[in-house]
Amino acid sequence: MTSGRSFYITTPIYYPSDVPHIGHGYTTVAVDALARWHRQAGDDTWMLTGTDEHGQKMLRAAAANGVTPQEWVDKLVSESWFPLLETLDVANDDFIRTTQPRHEDRVQQFVQAIYDRGYIYAGEYEALYCVGCEEFKPEAEILDGTGPFEGLKVCAIHSKPLELLQEKNYFFKLSEFQDRLLDLYRSTPDFLRPDSARNEVISFVKQGLKDLSISRSAFDWGIKVPWDDTHVIYVWVDALLNYATAVGYGSDPEEFARRWPAYHVVGKDILRFHAVIWPAMLMAAGVDVPQGVFAHGWLLVGGEKMSKSKLTGIAPTEITDVFGSDAYRFYFLSAIPFGHDGSFSWEDLSARYQAELANGFGNLASRTIAMIGKYFDGVVPSSSEPAEADLAIRSTVADAARLADAAIERFRIDEAIDAIWTIVDALNGYITDNEPWALAKDPAQRERLGTVLYTCAEGLRALAVLLSPVMPESTAKLWAALGAAEALGELTSQPLREAGAWGQLPAGTETGALAPLFPRVEQPA
Repeated sequence: MTSGRSFYITTPIYYPSDVPHIGHGYTTVAVDALARWHRQAGDDTWMLTGTDEHGQKMLRAAAANGVTPQEWVDKLVSESWFPLLETLDVANDDFIRTTQPRHEDRVQQFVQAIYDRGYIYAGEYEALYCVGCEEFKPEAEILDGTGPFEGLKVCAIHSKPLELLQEKNYFFKLSEFQDRLLDLYRSTPDFLRPDSARNEVISFVKQGLKDLSISRSAFDWGIKVPWDDTHVIYVWVDALLNYATAVGYGSDPEEFARRWPAYHVVGKDILRFHAVIWPAMLMAAGVDVPQGVFAHGWLLVGGEKMSKSKLTGIAPTEITDVFGSDAYRFYFLSAIPFGHDGSFSWEDLSARYQAELANGFGNLASRTIAMIGKYFDGVVPSSSEPAEADLAIRSTVADAARLADAAIERFRIDEAIDAIWTIVDALNGYITDNEPWALAKDPAQRERLGTVLYTCAEGLRALAVLLSPVMPESTAKLWAALGAAEALGELTSQPLREAGAWGQLPAGTETGALAPLFPRVEQPA
């Protein structure tokens, strides 16, 4: 079913020293929904996620827990990060860990290549370093400490003291790429999205770029610099390369040519690494820059950015245990304009679950299946000559499918869901206006009743297909209840860009029972 068009998309690789919170979950389900959409539309799709396992922060966490760094990361990944993908119903194609040999060998190859091309030199370095960010901090992110940190310099993101590091390091000539990067942003306006991200990066690069220290010699938990094993490669250089090493850079040229370049979806706090350092490294190596970088906003809880260190971290299971994974996916992907900051609250989640999922989509599905069962013995009736109201539904379905696909192309999942939801609202209104229960009482209206219920069933067929990348579990249940699996084949094999074409569910299809898709939930205390 592939169109030959490659769509390779990545999440950032996550730092596993914290347990996953809903911010990690948000990025992951967004990328998964985009990947599922493209996969189902027939594009040659590949979704990558993974973990970033080197660096000083990991070394210290392992030491504090009395284990080796490798034992520590193995435990974290198996106990917290793999389960997250199951909890949120994520269908990733690959999971890369930066401690895997397939990654480490290819990172050395890449760094050697840019060294051989003259972009790396040795030098002395002294700067303020944040272990939490694994980054030498720019002036703008250094604050004077207060309270217990009075008199110290602290990180603007972590509010923790910075460490003054003095090392002999290897440097990447980032400063040489200023003009080439500005040309890239100018010539490819959608390389960086949304516009706020693009503007921020352009103004940062215009101020001038400093060369980047790309090695550390004070500790050894990392990938060795190939020409000097007393140094390890800076964790961010190692981490960024995962996007290339996972699809065959340096080992499988055919696979690399098929997949690369990628789209990267990242939180805006790591935008500069992906929008400045990463494309410059690729240019230095003579490799194509990414297709694009999309920076989503922060999730705020009570006005605070989601983070473990500030105790605003909420585990995804706290939500999925109550509302289910589909509701989690739907809520975060529809309630927050993708690319903007968004606030999470239990009240908002609960209200949307009730109004949009239970009463809106779920109720529409239950009523339609129940009425086909009651009035037509569970067999989808045929449709006669359509009335104006029926044609309006067809038109809504066609428009929704077209607009949703266009929104996905712009990485606006929220706008895609809004477009699809016009079908839910239109069908609920259509049932109210056409009163099938009243038509059923009049034998002369039998043909009209069949048309109304066929229209509802075919509308649900389109909804199941269009919503399956967002809510795979509930749409699969609906698909089975509609009898569509027997009539049309697997839900995930339905060509998504043709979902809006009317009349795909054959009359005579036998429907089945449907338990409530979004049952009433007991509120967490």
